[in-house]
Amino acid sequence: MTMKRNAFIPLLFSLLLMAPACQTGSAPGSSGDNQEDRMDWWKEERFGMFIHWGIYSVPAGIYQGKEIPGIGEWIMSNAQIPVDEYATYATQFNPVKYNAEEWVKLARDAGMKYMVITSKHHDGFAMFDSEVTDYDIVDATPFGRDPLKELAEACRKYDMPLGFYYSQAQDWHHPGGAAARGHWDPEQDGDMDEYLEKIAMPQVREILGNYGNIAILWWDTPVNMTPERAEKFLPIVEKYPNLIQNNRLGGEYEGDLQTPEQHIPATGIEGKNWESCMTMNDTWGFKSYDNNWKRTETLVRNLIDIASKGGNYLLNVGPTSEGLIPEPSVVRLKEMGEWLKTNGEAIYGTQPSPFRELSFHGRCTQRTTAKGTRLYLHLFEIPEDGKVALSGLENKVTRVWALKDPRKRRLAVNKQGAELIIDVNRIVPDLYATVIVLDVKGPPVIYNPPEIVTGHTIFTETVSFTATTDIPGAEIRYTTDGSNPTMGSDLCQEMTTLDMEQSFDLKASCFLKGNHVSGPVTVHFSLVTPIPALPVTGLSLGLEFAYYESAFERVSGIRDGVSRITGTVQGFDITERERDEDYAFAFDGYIKIPRDGAYTFFIESDDGSSLVLDGSEVLMNDGPHAMQEESMEVALTAGFHSIEVLFFQAMGDQGLEVSWEGPGFGKSPIGPEVLYSAK
Repeated sequence: MTMKRNAFIPLLFSLLLMAPACQTGSAPGSSGDNQEDRMDWWKEERFGMFIHWGIYSVPAGIYQGKEIPGIGEWIMSNAQIPVDEYATYATQFNPVKYNAEEWVKLARDAGMKYMVITSKHHDGFAMFDSEVTDYDIVDATPFGRDPLKELAEACRKYDMPLGFYYSQAQDWHHPGGAAARGHWDPEQDGDMDEYLEKIAMPQVREILGNYGNIAILWWDTPVNMTPERAEKFLPIVEKYPNLIQNNRLGGEYEGDLQTPEQHIPATGIEGKNWESCMTMNDTWGFKSYDNNWKRTETLVRNLIDIASKGGNYLLNVGPTSEGLIPEPSVVRLKEMGEWLKTNGEAIYGTQPSPFRELSFHGRCTQRTTAKGTRLYLHLFEIPEDGKVALSGLENKVTRVWALKDPRKRRLAVNKQGAELIIDVNRIVPDLYATVIVLDVKGPPVIYNPPEIVTGHTIFTETVSFTATTDIPGAEIRYTTDGSNPTMGSDLCQEMTTLDMEQSFDLKASCFLKGNHVSGPVTVHFSLVTPIPALPVTGLSLGLEFAYYESAFERVSGIRDGVSRITGTVQGFDITERERDEDYAFAFDGYIKIPRDGAYTFFIESDDGSSLVLDGSEVLMNDGPHAMQEESMEVALTAGFHSIEVLFFQAMGDQGLEVSWEGPGFGKSPIGPEVLYSAK
């Protein structure tokens, strides 16, 4: 670590330098230190730009002539590049084509409402002029300018809220900084608390105090961040009551918003502010050979999906070492901007959909108006007959039109039972999504379809289910022949059991005082033949396992390596590992099925996993990700069936849970008493 010569200066001058850090910033629309007030402007904006930029854009994914797997900004770790060697990339980093105003204009033209840029990533290189180290863009590169200062000035000019990403825990350059996969160079060894005191905390003071009003502080990967370590930062950030922070500081500090990464929560995150951060290709930092670009249609529909669930979309760009945002990113952002010029009203400042389910392919957002509610139906495709069905809306509709129509010409609508039918035949569809606007009286009153609760959607002889509704006084009727339910259809009982001889669609709807008030819910049940048990003998309790160490990204690569440990273990036990990052397990054996019937298997893991039964039934939960669960249904006969479970851990939190449910028992972990091996 190199400290700047003027880092320790007379006290009076030091206090003068620190004075800006005592000012309180404010973000647009903020009005106090109350979280609800602080978040008001952010919740309106819905769409922001994430920028991952650093000296990792020099190797651009290639080291010693080889393409290094993984995301671009992790190349130092993934390739285990020594500290001093990696630092030489700074001497090659000269982004002379960088133009802060062009970046801000691009974000603005794309319809983005705020920007967040990496001030320091895990490689420890500061993309700003830092007084605590020379390992920064002003002192260590031929560029010699402070791009964050220029970006802050451009953001002020164009009224664009600016946020800084800062890697507070992981730092692979400065001694004592954390490394999720462990240190690989003695130069990294040191005391983490000393690193926090001498590098991270002073730099957070700098980025918050030297660049004007900073709207967002985006922490990341809180490796080894105990509550005591996280608390060190609180006196710094508390000086900025309007500063928005995410949930990645560590030490159980929740922050202001949740940060699902590379995915959109299926139903949003109820009661929380949240922001899905996602890439346009497969990397955050620039990689020269990553050309797996998502289509603009996907990006627009991601934005719509997120807005319909009450979240924000933080979409990433990874500039090159020349200071240019890659052209494929530019093209897609401009195309998104064109769509938003017409349809932005249906995104910005909207609230989540009031519908639990929609009867068309698309999404819904809404906003409150002086006379009631305005619903925006985002159609991902136009039905062949040109008729859009909206189920369960009880409000009186006062006007319907296409958002792209400046004349707001009325579209024909009529009510058919529980469905509002909108005629869109004369509309020319928009690219990506066509928005239909409905003005209705009052707050939305929605009669959602009933919910069908069943143990399994496969069966061998009988099907049992319950149906529930949140509509007071409503009754639920169902059909099994594919037709929509009517008042003459069978009535759902507390528990309905059916003897069926073939696969079928169960359809159920709600009726109130003889009127059809909800759209139907459809659940497909499949008749299956159970997989026969294997004729195996001489088994003993316990599973065979093999333990591996490498930087895994997919379960398919686990068995390619040479195992370090093998043996027998009771259950799916991963405690035999020798480290907490970059390892994998393979479990093989047999599971004893107690009786014929349908079973559901669950596998929950952080990171990737898979489960295979009898060599053919495959449950995948693959790829690096936070703790998430996948499940599959399978019909089995009583007896022994082969089972294989693969699991790898890349970095961060870890865990593996394998569960099941079946005839006569609910979901529970698969215990060692039913797991066997041939050894």
